[in-house]
Amino acid sequence: MSTTNYPLLERINDPADLRRLSRADLKILAGELRAFVLHSVSQTGGHLSSNLGTVELTVALHAVFNTPADRLVWDVGHQTYPHKILTGRRDRMNTLRQLGGLSGFPQRAESEYDTFGTAHSSTSISAALGMALAARQQGVDRHCVAIIGDGAMTAGMAFEALNNAGVADANLLVVLNDNDMSISPPVGALNRYLAQLMSGNVYTRARDVGKNVLKNVPPLLELAKRLEQQAKGMVVPATLFENFGFNYIGPIDGHDLDSLIPTLENIRGLKGPQFLHVVTKKGQGYKLAEADPVAYHGPGKFDPKIGLVKPATPAKQTFTQVFGQWLCDMAAKDERLVGITPAMREGSGMVEFERRFPGRYYDVGIAEQHAVTFAAGMACEGVKPVVAIYSTFLQRGYDQLIHDVALQNLPVVFALDRAGLVGADGATHAGAYDIPFVRCIPNMSMACPADERECRQLLTTAYEQNHPVAVRYPRGAGVGAQPLASLEGLPFGRGEVRREGRRIAILAFGTLLYPALRAAEDLDATVVNMRWAKPLDTELLLRIAGTHEALVTVEEGAIMGGAGSAVCEALNAAGLTLPVLQLGLPDAFIEHGDPARLLALQGLDAAGIAHAIDERFGRPAEARARSAA
Repeated sequence: MSTTNYPLLERINDPADLRRLSRADLKILAGELRAFVLHSVSQTGGHLSSNLGTVELTVALHAVFNTPADRLVWDVGHQTYPHKILTGRRDRMNTLRQLGGLSGFPQRAESEYDTFGTAHSSTSISAALGMALAARQQGVDRHCVAIIGDGAMTAGMAFEALNNAGVADANLLVVLNDNDMSISPPVGALNRYLAQLMSGNVYTRARDVGKNVLKNVPPLLELAKRLEQQAKGMVVPATLFENFGFNYIGPIDGHDLDSLIPTLENIRGLKGPQFLHVVTKKGQGYKLAEADPVAYHGPGKFDPKIGLVKPATPAKQTFTQVFGQWLCDMAAKDERLVGITPAMREGSGMVEFERRFPGRYYDVGIAEQHAVTFAAGMACEGVKPVVAIYSTFLQRGYDQLIHDVALQNLPVVFALDRAGLVGADGATHAGAYDIPFVRCIPNMSMACPADERECRQLLTTAYEQNHPVAVRYPRGAGVGAQPLASLEGLPFGRGEVRREGRRIAILAFGTLLYPALRAAEDLDATVVNMRWAKPLDTELLLRIAGTHEALVTVEEGAIMGGAGSAVCEALNAAGLTLPVLQLGLPDAFIEHGDPARLLALQGLDAAGIAHAIDERFGRPAEARARSAA
């Protein structure tokens, strides 16, 4: 990527170069860095609004602290593009989120400046506290800094860490990057905390009196306005965080290096837990992103001069959109239905549901554990909760899934978006483990729709049950099977034979049914759309096992403990012995890249499935002849 428009930035190969610059040059550098981030993301796609908002904060942190000896721990990590650029990875930003390229999140294996791998929310304070106490134990003098967003502060884990840090008396700095949003608009009492002070009667009257008195003395009026902005920090958050044992400082303007750098320099000389409240703006410096930070949260490639443009031809309906439409339709039919999301309204397809059914829509913030138990509590009272949650995020509520939902056998539907590989977001966001971790829980069921039509139907089937059911579906679109307008379900726990063949039967769970069907053509194999990982359609399975020489299971999920394992367990319980080839995701974390390419590399496209079967079982003579012809 050309750096001709970034003369100062191209001289920065690591933060040591940055620390030799004057304050005036740092301001110029911040401008170039913001322009570079905008240009870079427009070429590759990725997270934009959050990174434009952290430019000055990143510059200030690297200017004041001796990184990497001093530790910076970024929360979530989707706001670390400026950090990557300043830490020797500028020339590789054109590979961002691509196979073999830079990750969109911090990775310890990628750089010594990425001190802690992150991509899920609210882990930074715990990790930085661990680093601070480890340094103290080892007699090392270093600063440890956690940078956390206001949205991430809604999670219980952040407060658990604050509680521990206060009594541990660690040399820890927590920087609250307050941009008034996470991904979806922020929710909860914490977010309203500052607003309540500023809108209170006592404060409002005092402010109005002050303005009337000072309105004829402009310099004093300007001073009063500045004090008004500081009052939030001096009165309310100070009480909250100082009760945790922190020395609270702020709020300060997160885009003003003349405020950030001296403040951080002062804090660097302090001992014990420190809390710096920094106010920033998502999309800062790019008007389109400032106006709509949600749309520009994670855009694809675009022209910065024009902005995001809707495609001329509508894209195929995604599984997320299928879920969103089903949720609205079912809510119109059944007034007991409520929709719950842990701060992923847009990502989970719930925007229209919130608009149409605001009284039945619950965004609980970045608090997956709470979301699951909250749903359990509602289910106890006869409400029908549907929890829309990414597969990877349900992992965070696993204890609650077992103890609060399944143990009490409560009818909660879990709509698991982003099941399987997710592409550019990589291993942290992949939904690889939901089949193993759900199917081992008593009372739980797991549906695996093969396409958009089945997704709608199986959501209905799940909703009709009187016990907890999860429905897993991938990111993006499927084969384009048009969903039915009705709310008809499919038989619970039943699969179907989609292709009759000989010798070998492929048992497909989910969207890999379609590459399995293509692979079966050359092999003349039977293909079964199993639909359910739990309960397994054992009647169908045993019938197929009794008429074929070998079975092949195919799933876009972890092989270990997955649907293929369920098949082997069922055969063993029935006393049947025949070869079973299990195809799925291996015992390894699969990094970012194009989803189709990643599936092919795991042998889960049509060619890979056919090749694996050929290698293991060979082909019948007729199939070999057809292939040769």
